[in-house]
Amino acid sequence: MIPPVSGLSHNIPISSDQLLVGDEVIVILDDDPAIRESLHTYFSEQGLSVVSIEKAGDLIPVLESKNVALVLLDIGLPDADGTNVLPQITEKFPDVAIVMLSGIADIHVAVDCMRKGADDYLTKPVQFTEILVVVRRILEKRRLVFENRAYQEDLEQAHFRIQFLHQMSLKMNSVYLGAIELDELLRAILVGITAQEGLRFNRAFLVMFDEEKKFLVGRMAIGPDCREEAAHIWTEMQEKQFDLLGIIHNIGDQCSLGDQTVNTVIKSLRVPVTESEHILIRSAMERKSYKVQGGRASVPVSRELVDLLDEDTFVVVPLFAPGHPLGVIIADNYVTRQPIHDSHISVLELFASQASLAIEQSRLRHEMEEKISLLEEVTRELDENKDLLIESECYSALGQMAAQVVHVIRNPITSIGGVARILSKKVDETSEWKRFIDVMVKEADRLEVSLTELFDFVSHTESIKEDLPLNPILRRTLVLLQTNMSRQGIEWEMDLAEPDPVMHMDIGQIQQVFLNLFRNSIEAMANGGKLTITSLVEDGWVRVYVRDTGSGLKGDYWDKAKEPFFTTKTYGTGMGLTMVERYVTLHGGNFSFTQQDVGLEVQVNLPLTQASHEDS
Repeated sequence: MIPPVSGLSHNIPISSDQLLVGDEVIVILDDDPAIRESLHTYFSEQGLSVVSIEKAGDLIPVLESKNVALVLLDIGLPDADGTNVLPQITEKFPDVAIVMLSGIADIHVAVDCMRKGADDYLTKPVQFTEILVVVRRILEKRRLVFENRAYQEDLEQAHFRIQFLHQMSLKMNSVYLGAIELDELLRAILVGITAQEGLRFNRAFLVMFDEEKKFLVGRMAIGPDCREEAAHIWTEMQEKQFDLLGIIHNIGDQCSLGDQTVNTVIKSLRVPVTESEHILIRSAMERKSYKVQGGRASVPVSRELVDLLDEDTFVVVPLFAPGHPLGVIIADNYVTRQPIHDSHISVLELFASQASLAIEQSRLRHEMEEKISLLEEVTRELDENKDLLIESECYSALGQMAAQVVHVIRNPITSIGGVARILSKKVDETSEWKRFIDVMVKEADRLEVSLTELFDFVSHTESIKEDLPLNPILRRTLVLLQTNMSRQGIEWEMDLAEPDPVMHMDIGQIQQVFLNLFRNSIEAMANGGKLTITSLVEDGWVRVYVRDTGSGLKGDYWDKAKEPFFTTKTYGTGMGLTMVERYVTLHGGNFSFTQQDVGLEVQVNLPLTQASHEDS
């Protein structure tokens, strides 16, 4: 392909040195040595490269061995008729211009030659200046044809790239990109970079940061094998309706198998982020493209990178999302050795931006899936424990009722029973009052037993203990009260011991302990505040601190706080703390209150299991 001439215009003829490009030549085929040699000399003086031959049999070998732009073909040759040679040239070498020379002015021959593909027809004798004018005009026309062809090809490629980018945008907007979809789309982008219809690079490498953002590592690559396969697929897609999904499907397996060499090369690349001067790290961090030419660039180029790629001329383009870098794309012309122009880099940056969008969308989807999974887990735990609050409220109400019944009724019943027993002893067995007094004693005893059984029912449950981690219980219990905390504008913070302490516990009783303590703290912060739960492991014990910024506990109430019948509006019915003390004691622990400058801190001490104690 002849490159376009800069500044070419229909109104300004090009100079002689622009008529022929590179090693192009003009061939003079004439059996008259005087004409042949004179034309040769004249064209040479005009700065045109010329090859002269006298026989038709020598023309085809010259056309095959030389870069021929134009042939001055004599019709009357000793070994062939020029009109018969003409079709051979136009068929095998359609880009070669042809001017027919003849000593006979025959309009029919001239028309026949023009129909067979000749560009012009001159009758001898003819002035050399006239021949030069014709040659210049034909070569200028030829240049315009080539430039038009190049422009048309550029337009088609630009249109194809726009279609490609548009299809990728539709793909990303219509599909959530998981790991598999992301790899397929990134592979399609690399193929677009290397395909003949794309950017025409020979190789393309994708390098990305690892999950910890500590290393820049190679992820995938496409080289000559897949480039050839991709070119075939691109052609099929152009013949049919363009479909990116079809391209991705067709390219995937072939490229994975065909590019094992370049993928082995790129996957051995691993650059620490700490190497801030490395060209790949700089490109990613600075969001700047770099062109390496002969192993040199505007920044230092790692010799190890050049050796790894086995190529000293390539381009590095960054991949980035808002707020953080993602990696780089490396592209080169390892096979063809074609130069990399700035226009190639600009279009490559467009492809890189699409790759960046795909990578970022996939990352956001992954984060969203993690959050959804977390919410599903929280919802599951809420479903599993939704009866706990109801049970706790019922238990609290039952405890309050039992406490009130015992408190109000037990003492009078005991007094009545005691008096009845005294009267029973003093009344004679034969007295008619003896029968009534015995009924009073019996019924008083029955009431006392019933009250005792009722109190035992709400105050004693069978313990089922097993070795369990404490932290999940604390988290689940707090989740149950998050609605109340949000309603009251309460912030919360948990700082739990790691590794998770393991206790031999009854999970229901321990959960009731912390549910009551958390609820008491929340009730104490009616106008908002902060609830802080911390834990630490120390000398075989796990110590849990529940601190609030509420109204605290007045000094007069310290001694009464754990009594069964003590209650305040802020700290519940009183049965809750009684229950806390009993359950903590059943587990071999203890708890205490500490008044803070603002609020109250409750410390719960519980023993670890023997294995957990040894690990700590």
